[in-house]
Amino acid sequence: MIETKRTFDLAGVDTLIFLGMHDVNLKIIQEHFDARIIVRGQHITMSGEEETINQLENLFSEIVFYINKFRRLDRRELETFIRMVRSDTHGEHPKTELNSVVLFTENEYIKPRSEGQQRYVDSVKEHEIVFSIGPAGTGKTFLAVAMAVQYLKSKKVKRIILSRPAVEAGESLGYLPGDLREKIDPYLWPLYDALNDMLSQPVLKKYMENDIIEIIPLAYMRGRTLNNAFVILDEAQNSTTIQMKMFLTRLGANSCAIITGDITQIDLRDKSQSGLVQIQHVLKGVEGIDFIYLESTDVVRHRLVKDIIEAYEKFSTGGNNNNTSSPPGQHSSEK
Repeated sequence: MIETKRTFDLAGVDTLIFLGMHDVNLKIIQEHFDARIIVRGQHITMSGEEETINQLENLFSEIVFYINKFRRLDRRELETFIRMVRSDTHGEHPKTELNSVVLFTENEYIKPRSEGQQRYVDSVKEHEIVFSIGPAGTGKTFLAVAMAVQYLKSKKVKRIILSRPAVEAGESLGYLPGDLREKIDPYLWPLYDALNDMLSQPVLKKYMENDIIEIIPLAYMRGRTLNNAFVILDEAQNSTTIQMKMFLTRLGANSCAIITGDITQIDLRDKSQSGLVQIQHVLKGVEGIDFIYLESTDVVRHRLVKDIIEAYEKFSTGGNNNNTSSPPGQHSSEK
């Protein structure tokens, strides 16, 4: 017999609920599966026949999904999951939605809702820097923030930095009335909205007071080195080429970045100076960096948003003199 050995990650799961009082749940599982199961911290190591290990992985996925959703697990529920998994003699019981869940919140979970969004999430797991380019409503910012929060919860990073260019106010923001927060808040509210959907108010307040989560305008990134951080630049089509270079060179050790934007909605006076447009040519083919292009088919807002985007696309390609060519790679990710 060839022994299979795998590890299952319990990051973000209440291990007391998972294991049960005095490890009673673990003992029940071991009674039903001929495998060696060792739990150390939030990692489970499994050793045994491949079919048995496959069943255990499916079982653990079911249990974790249930615990994160209902915050409980009793013996009856556990035994139901065990019977369900063992009833599949090939060990190929379809895994729950957990496999694609990005983040569990208090009341729900966040997961990709289209093929493009799934490519986006997968790319972030495989690359240090990911550019997500696409129209409004495709979940670029929301998924980026969800992944950042998950990285923070699982302790892959120690902090989250969220940034946006404040185009209308200029580089310094100095001439606007009020303190710094009052000057920049109007530009940063979409990031607050996303965080409010994912974290409770007390937790979010604590994180922001301790600078574990920072929301700052792009202009205030200059001169910083961001170590152990998940960094997001939103609305990057409104960054200049100089600002884009400045932002990308802020990354320090053990950091990753997502840059999101819609190149059809550039608010700069000189649209040719958009850092997001230029960077597609500059960094094309660089290892560790990926470009993900989302389309109208990835829109997850109100059903009319998709129709509106497609209507504009038809208008711009229907003999409109102002039509411009697609950016490099715009369609390559669909092939």
